[in-house]
Amino acid sequence: MRRPFALLAAALLVGAFAVPASAADGDEDFTIKDPRITESSGLAASRLHPGIYWTHNDSDDGPYIYAVDSRTGETVARLTLTGVGTPRDVEAISVGPDNRIYVGDIGDNLGGSWPHVWIYELPEPKTLKDQTIRATQYVVKYSDGARDAESLVVHPKTGRVYIVDKNEQGGHLYEGPAELSASGTNVFKPIAAVPDLEATDATLSPDGEHLVVRSYFGAIAYSWNGGKIKREQRLGVPFLGQGESVTYTADGKRLMYGAEGADSSVEGRTRPEAAATRRPAAGVRPPGTTTVAATD
Repeated sequence: MRRPFALLAAALLVGAFAVPASAADGDEDFTIKDPRITESSGLAASRLHPGIYWTHNDSDDGPYIYAVDSRTGETVARLTLTGVGTPRDVEAISVGPDNRIYVGDIGDNLGGSWPHVWIYELPEPKTLKDQTIRATQYVVKYSDGARDAESLVVHPKTGRVYIVDKNEQGGHLYEGPAELSASGTNVFKPIAAVPDLEATDATLSPDGEHLVVRSYFGAIAYSWNGGKIKREQRLGVPFLGQGESVTYTADGKRLMYGAEGADSSVEGRTRPEAAATRRPAAGVRPPGTTTVAATD
């Protein structure tokens, strides 16, 4: 994972535009208290268990995902995935139709060193407790060559899986096959540009109508438009450190933003209105767009 610097400058910039969250708008803000979770790199709101968020470490942890209760910040379940190999760089998590969890082992810090990456699919358990669950492993390649990625979403209506690659100059939205195959290679193809953003996570609204892609210090909202995404507006995000994750709440009323680090915070913002905002004047960069150099 590349580490940005100049965090303090970005904090001052983004913090100036932050909007206070209200628990009345959706799930409460919380702090992840589990000492085992030090690199929370993805976040997904459970549809089966209200107030529960699924997360994971991004490397050096094993085949685990964690269920965190937003009311207490405590882990209420750790799932151990079987039926998969040793994870390399798990970067994203999403909940799809029928309460299926998708885990994206899609990170590639060298930007093209892996000939393939993986997605793991498993059922969300009805009972939250530490347990072992068998997952299905899918092999993924990109039609235009290997790349780094940290963002994976599953359409809540169709179940189709999408990836946004991570690039300092902006990336693309990649579409997977209509159905993933466990017996062959699943080729993801670019279908739309995602400019002006180094994507660290993404989320689709529960109705499947809106996509939000975040970077370390900002986010952009799009109308889904059948995958032919249309930009709606740039969003300010709460400064929490190294911004790595975003998810809609289960009711779609708020966006919850998370970060890496021990005792990391997750904070919400009221979801964006589906309306475009005025573009900034030439030469003026809106909040959340500060270019930050990064190193591994």
